[in-house]
Amino acid sequence: IAFSLLGSPNLGYWGGILWARVCCFMTPLQLNLSGRKNVKQDQTYVLVANHQSHYDALVLVGFLPLNLKWVMKKELRKIPVFGFACEKVGHIFVDRSNRKAAIEAVEKAKSTVHNGSGIIFMPEGTRSKNGDLLPFKKGAFRFALDIGLPIVPISIAGTKDILPAGTLALTPGQVDIIIHEPIDPTHFGLDKIDDLIVLVRSKIQSGLDGLQLDP
Repeated sequence: IAFSLLGSPNLGYWGGILWARVCCFMTPLQLNLSGRKNVKQDQTYVLVANHQSHYDALVLVGFLPLNLKWVMKKELRKIPVFGFACEKVGHIFVDRSNRKAAIEAVEKAKSTVHNGSGIIFMPEGTRSKNGDLLPFKKGAFRFALDIGLPIVPISIAGTKDILPAGTLALTPGQVDIIIHEPIDPTHFGLDKIDDLIVLVRSKIQSGLDGLQLDP
């Protein structure tokens, strides 16, 4: 937040990475990340990840090779300092109850999203306490279709053991992240959005089941 208040999105970006990596180093954790080759710096993506812990944000910000933009409910913009700082670095505030307003936010987001960015969603909407995937909400997939960007499924495992729900106690451990190959949502369209959700969810589940990590 402090870096973003200085008025530079780049400072906010690098400050976020530094903050996240220091926190991970202090935990400490062993990180296994595979699939870096599936994202390129000349492309912007919609990232769809499972959600096991608040610790997910640290490992994603610290180690994904993209400039992450979070999609947040509009009420968070009202939080003093935090909301302003998030807006300064290009995070996206959406009115979930108003589809027209949400689409307008998407259109506005196009001017702030540049190549090498990842707009991240956790479509379960809440943390899974046992690591099993919860049902996916449709917002991430409608967003990808509206803005015309490929979807990258991401599997995260191990964070629920490092920072379990309902506690602030950190436990050293291992985190595995798999970046899957991009999926073009335009092959589905709004009329087949349920099929798109099933495909993305199955990719994330396959990573959780297998965790066959590349070097």
